Amino acid sequence: MLRFFRTLRQRLLAENRVSRYLLYAVGEILLVVIGILLALQINAWNDVRLERKASLAFYANTRQQLLEDRRNIVEQIAYNNQFTEQFTIAIELIGRGDRKEADSLATIAVNLMDYSDFDRQGNIYETMVNSGDIRLIQNPEIKEELRSIEETYLYINRMESIHLEAIMKIMSEHLIQAVNFTSGKAIDADLLLGEPFQNLFAIALNLIREKDAVYHRCLREIDGIVAHIENEIASIQTH
Repeated sequence: MLRFFRTLRQRLLAENRVSRYLLYAVGEILLVVIGILLALQINAWNDVRLERKASLAFYANTRQQLLEDRRNIVEQIAYNNQFTEQFTIAIELIGRGDRKEADSLATIAVNLMDYSDFDRQGNIYETMVNSGDIRLIQNPEIKEELRSIEETYLYINRMESIHLEAIMKIMSEHLIQAVNFTSGKAIDADLLLGEPFQNLFAIALNLIREKDAVYHRCLREIDGIVAHIENEIASIQTH
C-alpha cells in the first residue's frame, strides 16, 4: 500500500500536475489522521474494557469478603446469645438465695469467662484507599457505605475489648475466689449468692445485649452494601 502511494506521488510530480498532487497530499494526511484517531479509539475501548474487568474483579472480591464477614458475625451472634438465658437464670438463683443452688450457680458462673470475638477478614476501606482501588468505585454511596462499615467493625472490636477487660477483672477479683474451675463446684457459696455476683451477671448480660445490637446493625449494613455491589456488577455487565 505504501509503495502504491509513493509511486502515485512520484508520477504526479513527474507529470507536473501540482493541483492533483496537493489534493493527493491532503488525502494522504487525512488517511494518516484517520489512522491515528482509529488507533486512539481502539486504545480507549481497550482501556474501558480493562477498567470494567478490574471493577468487576474488585466488586466480586469485596462482596466475597463482606459475605465471609457476615457468616462470621452470624456465628458470633449465636455464640454471644447462648449465655443470655443462663445468666438470667443465675440472677434469679441469687435473688432466691438458696444455698442448695450454689453448685449450679458455680457451673453457670464459669461461663462468665466466655465471650464472642469477631475476627474480620481485613480493613476493606483502608486497603482500598492505600491500593488505589477506590478509583474503581464509581458509586459514591458504596464508598461511603464501605467507610461506614469499617467504623461499625471498630465499634464491635471495642465492645469485645471491653468485654474481655471485664472478664479479666471478674476472674481475678471474684470468680477465682468463688468457683473451683477443675470441679466446677462452689468454693464460697456466700460470695456466689451475694449481690456483687448478681451485679456481675447483670453487667455480662448488658454487654451481651449491646454486642448483639451492634452485630445485627452490622448485618444490615453488610446486606445493604452487598445489594448495591450486585447492582453495580449487573450494570457493568450489561454495558
